[in-house]
This record gives sequence, structure tokens and C-alpha cells, in this order.
Amino acid sequence: MSKYIFVSGGVCSSLGKGIAAATIGNLLEGSGLTVNSVKIDPYINVDAGTMNPIQHGEVYVTDDGAETDLDLGNYARFTNSDLSRDNSITTGQVYQEVIRKEREGRFLGRTVQVIPHITDEIKQRIQRIGEREDLDVTIVEIGGTVGDIESVPFIEAARQFIHDFGKPHVLYIHLTLVPTVSMGELKTKPTQHSVKELLEIGIQPDILLCRCEVPLNESLKHKISLFTNVEEEAVISANNVANTIYEIPMSFEKQGLDTIIMKKLDLKPKTHNKAIREWEKMINGYIKADSLIKIGIVGKYVELHDSYKSVFEALVHGGIANKVRVEIIKIDSEKLETGNTEALDEIDGILVPGGFGQRGIEGMICAVQYARTREKPYFGICLGMQMMVIEYARNVAGLNGAHSTECEPNSPHPVISLLEEQENVKTMGGTMRLGANDSKLTKGTKIFEIYGKEKISERHRHRYEFANHYREPLIAAGLTISGTTMDGELVESVEWQNHPWGVGVQFHPEFKSRPDAPHPIFYRFIEECKKNAKKK
Repeated sequence: MSKYIFVSGGVCSSLGKGIAAATIGNLLEGSGLTVNSVKIDPYINVDAGTMNPIQHGEVYVTDDGAETDLDLGNYARFTNSDLSRDNSITTGQVYQEVIRKEREGRFLGRTVQVIPHITDEIKQRIQRIGEREDLDVTIVEIGGTVGDIESVPFIEAARQFIHDFGKPHVLYIHLTLVPTVSMGELKTKPTQHSVKELLEIGIQPDILLCRCEVPLNESLKHKISLFTNVEEEAVISANNVANTIYEIPMSFEKQGLDTIIMKKLDLKPKTHNKAIREWEKMINGYIKADSLIKIGIVGKYVELHDSYKSVFEALVHGGIANKVRVEIIKIDSEKLETGNTEALDEIDGILVPGGFGQRGIEGMICAVQYARTREKPYFGICLGMQMMVIEYARNVAGLNGAHSTECEPNSPHPVISLLEEQENVKTMGGTMRLGANDSKLTKGTKIFEIYGKEKISERHRHRYEFANHYREPLIAAGLTISGTTMDGELVESVEWQNHPWGVGVQFHPEFKSRPDAPHPIFYRFIEECKKNAKKK
């Protein structure tokens, strides 16, 4: 049977539980074990699809069309976890299912309660992953903070696993904060109180990951161990790394975290390969790269870094493969609406990512025109591709007033319009074109050259499409349609002719990129930006 690792957090949110859980998976896979990961989100939303990216971060989409928390993206980048909608659990999903069963009379007239009915539903969903064939470890990240009222049923369900399966089948890892106060002093009291809160619920953590600015010294580890009943060797320093999150596996491995976990779960390494050393070599090559390129991200959610998390990481992956460091320059598209494009002058390439709504659209179009007319590498994703179409329609094809019906319903030239099957959709959650879809690429185009094959599969998340009525006028004006759906009905990618690198795709390639396997489009985009930097 699968072993279960529960990762919880204390003191405050956003300490990095997702990265910690993903790193644990990375280290265990490096020992030849098979892992899978589950994210629990205590919010009442059924999924992340209707949440504001500035408040919640990006929505990560799985092949089967689930709109999930961004931490699933961390799992995908650090591990080989087979992720689907089952890997994302929310309060909304749990209560919705329990209420459905109650309405069907499945509880035989009993009073429906948090314990056992809600906790049993949570456990069943976790075990659905854990019972997959040949799975050694299931890593369960419990979102939120211990002590939050929303997290109580999930923490209780986690506690019950030790009752149901016993040691050494269940392990509890708690991530907590060791803050720095005046004069650089590290304080352990928040960690002590956080563990006390967990103990009151009935869970004794086996391992502590102490989030801190600098590594803990032995004296502090001893103190934390003394007041939390956690073995001193299991008090791990989760300190800041210097350059990139991909250094974290090496930091944890040097402290023996993987060895401690396997010892406590009575697991033995299946291989003695040098996976972590290969990972270290790859990341050090990136850190020590001689050249630096600057990529301008022109978007409407730039206030929060996590809003474009997968895009930023995919660009770094492209940098790793090209042996260049990547600096992300965030550019608020609203600030370009005045026509002042100085912010674009010093960057080596422009990327416009996905998004929804009218705000900042004209600034994106301005950035597209800048890239096209000044022959600067441009990459448009989803909304970014649609901006390419609108800008080309207005400024090359002469279709004055061309726009998307999402932003201007009365546009005289709606070159981007609502999908036909979306016209009567009233509910917003889970109703877009979602998940993996096959596309057909046109030979002789840049995107065909990038993929090296005619048929590809990529993930989608959108409601609006290139309007077929405008295909011929735009092709006649010189726009290249380089990819469509397999039946040819929907446009999937466009390109600029006689331009060094201008590519737009309707899908989201960033979701399938990893540091050790960069997505080919991001690899080629960074490669072209590198050439542009050398020209300058």
C-alpha cells in the first residue's frame, strides 16, 4: 500500500508548503520511489476557476480539464506525478458530494455530520490517489494554516490516517515560521505555538521544516526540538536560497531530509542513481551562466508574482536549456495605454500571457505593435495570441475598430468572438474550453519546426476564439495561420511573416514545462531572445 505524507503549515500562509511538498516528491523520486501529490484547499469554492488571479494566483489546468490551485504546477515541475482533477480537493467539492449523497438517501436517515461524514469523504478522496497501482508514497499538502476554522475537518481527517493505517505508513511534516527580528535574531516562539496548536488537534509532527531567512544553527535546532518533541535531526532548515527555487532539493538533501523520511516510513531506496547530483549540475549551470536576457511580461495581473507562475517558470526552464539567466521584467499593460513604450526598449523579448476582461487590453495591443514593427521577439499565449490578431487586423489589414467581443460587443470587426457553444452558458465555473486538445500544425511554419511533428496535444482555458469569418482577409493581409484543431474549425496558432520570431498560440504550453524538460516553444523563444540580446 502507499505510504502517506501530510504537509501542513503554521503561523501564516504563503510560507511555501507547495514547494516543500514538491521538493519532498523530487527527492523521493530521486531514490527510485514513485510518488503522487494531492493539494487540499479549504476554501468553499468548488475549484480555482472563478478566483481573481491577483488574489489567488494562476489557475493550473490539468489534461482532464480541472482548474486547480497553482501548487499542482509545482508538483508537475518537480516530480513525475500523474496529475488530474482527483489531485485537487476543496471544501466545496467535499460538501457538494456529501450533500448529494444525503439527498439520495445514502446515509439511511442518519444525521449528517462533519465527523464522520465529511472526514470520511476527505479520506476517500485521498485514498483514491493512494490506491493507484505501484505507488510508493502519496504526499498530501493541506492548504491554509493550522488553527484556521476552515482547515479543521482536513486536519482531523489527516489525524485519522494514523488510526486507520498506523506507523510507519503515515508521516506528518509541519512547515512553520522562524522569523528574524531586530539585530538579525531568529525567534522560535511562533514555531513552538504552531506545533502546540497541532498537538491540541491530536497530531504530533514527525518532521519540522523551519522557514527562515538564514540556516538554523545547532543551538536553535536543539531548542526547537526540546519544545516540540521532534527529534533534533528532524528539525530541518527551510532557509532562503540564493537564486532559484530549484536549489531547494539540494538544500534539503544536504540536511538528510530524504533519508529521514525513508527511515520513518520504513522505505528503502530502489535505485542508487545520481539524480540529485544531475539536478544540481543542471541548476548550477543556470546560476553560473555568463549571459543574462531580459523578458518583458506585459500583463494585467503583474501585482502578484504567482498570477503568471507557470509562465515565469517556463521561461526559466528555457534559460536553463540555453545556458542563459532570465530576468523577468513585469510591465503593467495599463501603463502602456498612454503610448509611452520606453519600458519595452531595453528588453530582449516580449511575452503577453493569458487573461480575461477589458482592463489593460489597449496596452497589450500597443506592446504587440511595438514587437511587430521593431522586429523584437514576441510570444503570445491565449489572450496574447488574440492581441496579435486584433493588432494585425487594425494596423495591417485595415479593419478599423477590430476587437474582441469580450471587450467590445459592438465592434464593427469582431475578429475574436465567443465560441458558439459558449453563447448560452450562464454559469462561469468549469464551463470554458478546458484541458488537453489535439492540434494540427502546418508544415513550413515556425511552430511546426519547433514541435517537429504535425499533431500535438496542449491544454486550453478560454471562451473566445479567432473568428473564422476573418480568416481569409487576415491571410490575404499576410498573417500566417500555422495551427488549427484537427478538424480545421478553430485557429490554434498564428505567426508573423518576415519577422524574426512572432508566434501566438491559443493554448497554454507553460503547463507542460519542467526545468529538466523545457517546453520546446519556450526553449526556442529564449533562444531567439538570446540572439536578439547579442545583436544589441
